[in-house]
Amino acid sequence: MNLHYRVEGKGKAIVLIHGLFGSLDNLGLLARSLKDSYKVISVDLRNHGKSAHTDTFTYQYMANDVLAVIDELNIEQFSVVGHSMGGKVAMALSEVATTRLDHLMILDMAPVHYHVHRHENVFAGLREVAKHTVHKRSEADVYLAKHVLEPGVRQFLLKSFAKDGDSYNWRFNVEGLIANYATIMGWNDVLPFEGKTLFIKGQESEYILSEHREKIALQFPHAKAHMVANTGHWLHAEKPETVNRIILSFLQRP
Repeated sequence: MNLHYRVEGKGKAIVLIHGLFGSLDNLGLLARSLKDSYKVISVDLRNHGKSAHTDTFTYQYMANDVLAVIDELNIEQFSVVGHSMGGKVAMALSEVATTRLDHLMILDMAPVHYHVHRHENVFAGLREVAKHTVHKRSEADVYLAKHVLEPGVRQFLLKSFAKDGDSYNWRFNVEGLIANYATIMGWNDVLPFEGKTLFIKGQESEYILSEHREKIALQFPHAKAHMVANTGHWLHAEKPETVNRIILSFLQRP
């Protein structure tokens, strides 16, 4: 699949991969920090942003989509930063591009199968909006708020609510994401990746827990970890300067 992507800056290549319901703009603050020293490639994953919608939705497929972008740009070696679902795509890349991956950086995601459904209210809200013909985001927010109480979550979702002809629609594939939710939350272990790996955890997030250490060590035996205090799952949005500094330090470490 041909992904929509954006390239900024010059130098060694770094790929930025957003999470569920997101788009390439989600890691924009990080891209802005990196582009003065690196070539930054930001992608819209399949079923998200301006990339195509499809019923086929696995981490191996998504990793190969990203690798196709790298090949199209004639880049041999690259590093990758992935947040949440994008972190799993990045980890899947460690298996399909093992020798080409310089640094693997994962924002608040573990290589495990999550068994808790975390987005029932979000899906209900998205379907509620889809029932109506909506002409502006403020109207969509009213319908979304029937199920999604947190204003910050609604604001994030509405970034992907775009004009389509005379009305607005979600840029991500709502029904496709619902149908593939078990796959999104699941995980097939990858072969051990011996390269430089960093897991960055939000202190208040439950996506990386002590019980996940064994799985992380088995698949990423040389992984380092860094915790960002007083942040949740959206650590790069809550403390962008801190997260950017951690990533730059890891990239520049001898």
